[in-house]
Amino acid sequence: MPTYRAPVEDTLFLLFDVLGYERHANLPGFADAGREVVEAILAEGARLCERTLQPTNQTGDLQGCTRRPDGSVTTPAGFKEAYRAFAEGGWIGLSAEPDHGGQGLPHVLTVAINEFASSANMALAMYPGLTQGAIAALTLHGSEEQKKAYLPKMVAGEWTGTMNLTEPHCGTDLGLIRTRATPAGDGSYRITGSKIFISSGEHDLTENIVHLVLARIDGAPEGTKGISLFVAPKMLLNPDGTLGARNAISCGSIERKMGIHGNATCVMNYDGATGWLVGEENRGLAAMFTMMNEARLGVGVQGLAQSEVAYQNAAAYAKERLQGRALTGAKEPSRPADPIIVHPDVRRTLLSIRAFNEAARALILWTALKGDVARVSEDERERREGDDHMGLMTPVIKGVISDLGFDNAVKAQQMLGGHGYVAEWGMEQFVRDARIAMIYEGANGVQAMDLVGRKLPRDGGRAVMAFFKEVDGFLAENAESEALKHFTAPLKRAREDLQKATMWFMANAMGKPDNAGAGATDYMHLFGLVALGYMWARIAQTALAKKAEGNGVAEQMEARLLAGRFFMERALPETATRLARISAGADTIMALPAEMF
Repeated sequence: MPTYRAPVEDTLFLLFDVLGYERHANLPGFADAGREVVEAILAEGARLCERTLQPTNQTGDLQGCTRRPDGSVTTPAGFKEAYRAFAEGGWIGLSAEPDHGGQGLPHVLTVAINEFASSANMALAMYPGLTQGAIAALTLHGSEEQKKAYLPKMVAGEWTGTMNLTEPHCGTDLGLIRTRATPAGDGSYRITGSKIFISSGEHDLTENIVHLVLARIDGAPEGTKGISLFVAPKMLLNPDGTLGARNAISCGSIERKMGIHGNATCVMNYDGATGWLVGEENRGLAAMFTMMNEARLGVGVQGLAQSEVAYQNAAAYAKERLQGRALTGAKEPSRPADPIIVHPDVRRTLLSIRAFNEAARALILWTALKGDVARVSEDERERREGDDHMGLMTPVIKGVISDLGFDNAVKAQQMLGGHGYVAEWGMEQFVRDARIAMIYEGANGVQAMDLVGRKLPRDGGRAVMAFFKEVDGFLAENAESEALKHFTAPLKRAREDLQKATMWFMANAMGKPDNAGAGATDYMHLFGLVALGYMWARIAQTALAKKAEGNGVAEQMEARLLAGRFFMERALPETATRLARISAGADTIMALPAEMF
């Protein structure tokens, strides 16, 4: 039976000691959430995730969701109670606007809690996670009437939310959408079509589900320029806001899938369903991207979350499992064998996961803080810089952290040998659940192309130049630090590889776009390695300072420094390999005729 303990202390260390959370105390929300409040929030959220969500994870995977003949869906045993505890605790609306019943606290705290929840039970955490994305979209783009009608119930967790994009014939290319929206003459529309892969599309956790649906209004232009966004609730509302008749929306089936069995992934049929336009006509993608960007960052969190819980269980097993003797002689001669933690290859595997987890958590929290600044700062320059950072890092976090999160779940499974392949131990579920994060909310190859094709050249390269400037500033400030040389020297080499790759694209991809396509995934991972390396350099700088202070944390800080050195020695040099692949170009990739594949 797997276990989980939320990394509260690690999160607090990153927020307050490394990332300077308290420097934002002048911003709305931050003033109400000083260190004591944040400590209490994270501790209480951790208890809920560990004691209430986690015990339902393995049983939820085994039971899955059930669609009944009338189209209703039943979630696994214990999910309703666990969801209710999460909703009643105010966790869904932690960062939502107080006007709608939220607590108005920084979004970075929601991100931290969502990591804990996704480690504890990823399938269950998706129900409130998608609701938070729908809340964000309606908050920014909904009419005042729509906000009043839906947001208080969604923020309270009484209703959940979804996003409906994908159709049987189109996923990434949303310009191919066929779902139609016909004006009804009373300000509403009749929506007709089918959507697939709709997470949380139908369930018994709440009495209403608020669907955000992309559709094409009759007569609208073809392609992405003719797509609009609609809100279409499962249950229509009476004039007084109470629930009325059932809308013409139904779950046609539940997908049988590799993992996240506890989340209902539905085929949703719209048979003249009543919906209302959200935002401007034919501007639906712009509105939906609010939710998609929230979701993509959330998927990066899921990658980290599965990596973390898999690591915890693998490390615990490695300290208990007896197998063979240490290469340098028996470490526990009184026992028949040594625990496998003595073996270098076991340590290499575990350190590779741990070193990733700490840096990935830092990168996610750093980006979430930037997002808070972009949302609430009164300084236009700060808002622009925060928005630039979010745009640049969203595909990196989604793509790199979900890729490596899955890889790490596999590595952790390997630590248990045959037991890792047996469902009882829970490791194979982490692998199956982690796999979807590489696919949904835009497959990772699409994230790579988004980074190279859109985010790098955006605004004349302003965002990527700002990132280079920040890393260069850190390197310059610490150039003479002997204590940091194990971090600054590798980071400098990796940063140079990233600049060379960026320049190579500028010289070779403008006239030959296939070069960008062929090198995009390697570039995304190269960028991710540099970003993670930069996080480790900042963590090390802080750890060295705290170690020098004493205060009983020297052992913890030394452990961090050793994990960081492992990353800089073993993971960061991969940037050179990524650069070589990028520089190879597209000729060989594109030379083989399609019929020869």
